[in-house]
Amino acid sequence: MWFRRKTSKPPSRKPIARSQAGLYDPDAQTRVDRVRLPVDLLTYGMRIVKLDRPWTEVPVLFQGFTLDNDHQARILRQYCEWALVEGDEHVLAEALARVTSHKQRTANPLPETRSLAEEIPRANRVWGKTQAFVEQITLAIEQGNDLNLQDARPVIRECVESVKANASAMFWMSRIKSRDAYTAEHCLRVAIFTVAFARFLGLPEEDLETAGMCGLLHDLGKLKVPDEILNKPGALSPAEYAIMQQHTTFGYELLKSDPNLDPIIGDVTRHHHERLDGRGYPQQLEEWQISRFARLVSIVDAFDAMTSDRCYRDGIPASDAIRVLYRNRGRQFDADMVEAFIRMVGIYPPGTLVELNSGEVALIVAVHPGKKLKPRIEILMDANKKPVTPRIVDLANPTADEQLAINHPLPDGAFGISLENRVQQLVTGHRVYPS
Repeated sequence: MWFRRKTSKPPSRKPIARSQAGLYDPDAQTRVDRVRLPVDLLTYGMRIVKLDRPWTEVPVLFQGFTLDNDHQARILRQYCEWALVEGDEHVLAEALARVTSHKQRTANPLPETRSLAEEIPRANRVWGKTQAFVEQITLAIEQGNDLNLQDARPVIRECVESVKANASAMFWMSRIKSRDAYTAEHCLRVAIFTVAFARFLGLPEEDLETAGMCGLLHDLGKLKVPDEILNKPGALSPAEYAIMQQHTTFGYELLKSDPNLDPIIGDVTRHHHERLDGRGYPQQLEEWQISRFARLVSIVDAFDAMTSDRCYRDGIPASDAIRVLYRNRGRQFDADMVEAFIRMVGIYPPGTLVELNSGEVALIVAVHPGKKLKPRIEILMDANKKPVTPRIVDLANPTADEQLAINHPLPDGAFGISLENRVQQLVTGHRVYPS
């Protein structure tokens, strides 16, 4: 079992001082219990006895402390998966009662407060604004100018707001890719997917901006790698590959120049290519040394890298990338996170063009974690491949006369349907029919 409960020995019924959060009643006779809990379920007043990694791997002041502020809780969420805690039996019982629902948090779709059509215009604007910021940072590094990375936070904040309203809008934007602008767009896409993934995993809203910053800045060091290596059309030599691997250290050194950045951002930049089996780089860390946020970003980073066109190769289909992630779970990637990520993006990620068993053509609007083959779609063409007025259909809840299913995915641009054009139609409100 993941969670084990045991009573401290010898059992005691000594009164416990009231914590700052008022979790304990000093006038009551209580028993001190110990349980292992996910860090997301920790509350004020719990004494942190042990972590899932050595204390030296987590930037906390003391080895063993009573949780009493948001800063401590945030650090534990960034670096750890679970903690052994000690506290009043009633308080711990309440936390244990929430474990089941916590483990089921990735069984439900990301919540939406706006429709895709409503959110696309803002997502388009925020995407462009964030892309301009990345280009500004790129130019500053190339010219050797000082970086003001704090400017990234308000940009990421707008991304978070869009993802919270409707993540599929930003997912659509992320599928419009330029082969010649891979590094900048890759950082932006990883930021978006990291925000969405952190939210899907149930992290609180105060963590989403920091998670997005980790994604946006994780590959900053690649801008220090010589272009002839970064964009080499063929295989890298061992010496070239060694230089390429240094991008994690280059990025870490760049981020160290800004003392105001959250330390986890530098940790992710340095360690997003570490592996659970100890065969990653740059430090060949053991499984227990890799932070939670680094594990999260490593999955998103790999997925986007595999599915993106580069100057020297074409990207692979999302379904193939998902198979690679699944095959390498537990060795390269965190197994639980991989399975959660697959539930979030689905077999056919939002923005994928598909042909239905009816012959109709549609775009994937949103996926359902428990019904991967039955996403919500927008039908754009009839069975004769003629444009129709777009209509939304939820394949998981079809009407009596609609037993639709996906036959297979199509390449973007098939039958004259371009995701980029569809986005622009939603932004401008003008429909452009394929010829």
